[in-house]
Amino acid sequence: MLTRDLPRFADLRAFTTHLDKAGQLHRIAEPVSVVHEVTEIHRRVIAGNGPALLFERPVRPDGTISPIPLLTNLFGTVERVAWGLGIAPGHLPALGQALAELREPRPPRGLAEAGRAQALARAARSMRPRESTRAPVQERVFRGDEIDLTALPVQICWPGEPAPLITWPLVVTSPAEPSPEDEGNIGVYRNQVLGRDRAIIRWLAHRGGAKHHAQWRRLGRNMPVAVVIGADPATILSAVLPLPETVSELRFSGLLRRERPLLVRCVSVPLSVPAEAEIVIEGMVSADETAPEGPFGDHTGYYNAVEPFPVMRVTAVTMRRQP
Repeated sequence: MLTRDLPRFADLRAFTTHLDKAGQLHRIAEPVSVVHEVTEIHRRVIAGNGPALLFERPVRPDGTISPIPLLTNLFGTVERVAWGLGIAPGHLPALGQALAELREPRPPRGLAEAGRAQALARAARSMRPRESTRAPVQERVFRGDEIDLTALPVQICWPGEPAPLITWPLVVTSPAEPSPEDEGNIGVYRNQVLGRDRAIIRWLAHRGGAKHHAQWRRLGRNMPVAVVIGADPATILSAVLPLPETVSELRFSGLLRRERPLLVRCVSVPLSVPAEAEIVIEGMVSADETAPEGPFGDHTGYYNAVEPFPVMRVTAVTMRRQP
């Protein structure tokens, strides 16, 4: 059965406050370059099961200090992953069992299983999103010439990489023709920054975002997209859990939190995003324009081959006043 042992974390900063109190967040006040230096520090810390790292003065590739801090190693231990899911580490097997039951449901056998099914059904009420007309993530809005992705403290992680890479973006997409079976998708698809208002989205063909893009492309239309950076931990982790195709990642994050997801409509595209996120990049993914992506160092220990992937043109960037 899905349980929750920790208090709800409404946003990323609530979770980092929890980590700070638990001695699981280390603040780095000295300037550190996003070109290789952050990666090397992160690599050494994660190897030692160390804390999450908040670089308070990251140095951008052009040598200037970003006013936006950079958070890394957020889920670098099993304990912090469990906390992000709202549970104690000892309850991870039970969560795995609940996920398996969602993927392959079967009738309950006996009163105990029936009770667990009823509890899951009650918890499912928290999966219905609610919409807000005002949101922290839209305290600042940039359009037109104000848009500049290069102003963000995006890392260049490994030698030989061609450009900064957004490494854990939550990419929100919807089908060209929505249906009850497909309410939309949130996936983690890395974004190569091409310039102030252009980026590449790399997704594999079998992923939800790529499937949606194929639908829009068949109609000859560009696809609206929203890239969320810095959501609450349940939403971040839901984006990478092996959920059934029919279960929305946003809805499942509400199940984990035991609280209905709070969304807000984007300012330039017809999509909704977590209202209490830190930064959102809105744009249109081209039906036909591609660019060579990579090579980038991957979690496999190797560099990916250079391949063409679709280009996103940014239509707006929204963020908190101090993201």
